[in-house]
Amino acid sequence: MEAPLSSVLYRALTAAAKAADLPTIEDETQKLIQNALSDLRVVDSRISTLSLFSPNDQLADIATRDLAYLFVPYFVSEVENRVKTTDPEERLERVQRTQRHLLRFIQSLDTYEVIPEAEKSLYSQRTSTITDAAKRREVKIKQYQKEKALKTQIAAIRKRRHQASSREPSSDFELATSLLPDPSAHATSSDIDDDDDSDTEDVLREATLLLLRLAYAQAHAQLESLCQELEILRSMPPRPPNEPSVADDPRREKARDVDDMWRLDRPAPQGGPDGKGPLLDPSGKPLRPFTILPSNAAERSRLQAQVFGPGHRLPSMTVDEYLEIEQQRGNIITGGGPQSEQQPTSKEQLALDAEMDGTAFGEEKIEEKRQRDEIWAQYTDTHQKGAGNTMNRG
Repeated sequence: MEAPLSSVLYRALTAAAKAADLPTIEDETQKLIQNALSDLRVVDSRISTLSLFSPNDQLADIATRDLAYLFVPYFVSEVENRVKTTDPEERLERVQRTQRHLLRFIQSLDTYEVIPEAEKSLYSQRTSTITDAAKRREVKIKQYQKEKALKTQIAAIRKRRHQASSREPSSDFELATSLLPDPSAHATSSDIDDDDDSDTEDVLREATLLLLRLAYAQAHAQLESLCQELEILRSMPPRPPNEPSVADDPRREKARDVDDMWRLDRPAPQGGPDGKGPLLDPSGKPLRPFTILPSNAAERSRLQAQVFGPGHRLPSMTVDEYLEIEQQRGNIITGGGPQSEQQPTSKEQLALDAEMDGTAFGEEKIEEKRQRDEIWAQYTDTHQKGAGNTMNRG
């Protein structure tokens, strides 16, 4: 007996939500992604077989519990895009499939007029094709503001459904499972019929439509990103059918040797890291690291001591020792400044010293002052006043 369609969808979204919180490259994540993708494909196939949606229906004709199945193409594209691929050709095919699912999701929402016209015209603008930087920035801001407003409304709906105290959903899958009814609680249609609370039905329908509008906006953004990736993949050169291996191509062998030389985690040489074994191979290629040192033991010790030494010359004296030597050499000028201005001149100091009568120092300074005055008197007798001043002559 097949499982109910709602249970398969709920199981797929739960696995996709767990995978969204894990690294894509991990095997556990890929297993969850494959399980979710398999369940979503089953749901998609059964929706088509049951003819759950008809182009002749209006949005009001779709039951609230069936609105959740409009998400299926979008969720298939999201899970499909997270499958790990290593081959560019495989990635190209997967990107094309993801595009088809996104376009089918957008077309279905346009068919049932789920999206208001203002939002359709806003998200239909591809920002990558807008050449004007100011206009492109304005469109991006408007799209971001609209998505933020939708998320705010969804948060208000969760609060009305008493879900605000729970953990905030980390992905669209978890947000969908938190807003959509749990199939374990609504396993059969009779259970839904028994729940005759019209307010709960209206809140659930409003929440689902808001989430569809948010997924519509994110689908357009994802579609634009995939278009850019598709152009890159198509511009890649094709891989040669009989591409030679590294051992058969000497150029690739040389390139690999150069890469290994600059790798920090390159493998140990064949000669061994302990210094044992042959130093060179028959072609002269070194097999292990070696250092050429002088034969003199004293010189080797000196070079070894300099290994962990500084790479520059260290000072041989302190700054104070250097200034003391320069002062002894007479290369430092002292004096000057305000203190020097208050000090008496040599003539004034001589006059003060000559006034010290009754001492040998005073008598010596008196004689020195007398000789100095005598020399000055002789100079004034032989030289006319102002004779040496040539500064103001015309």
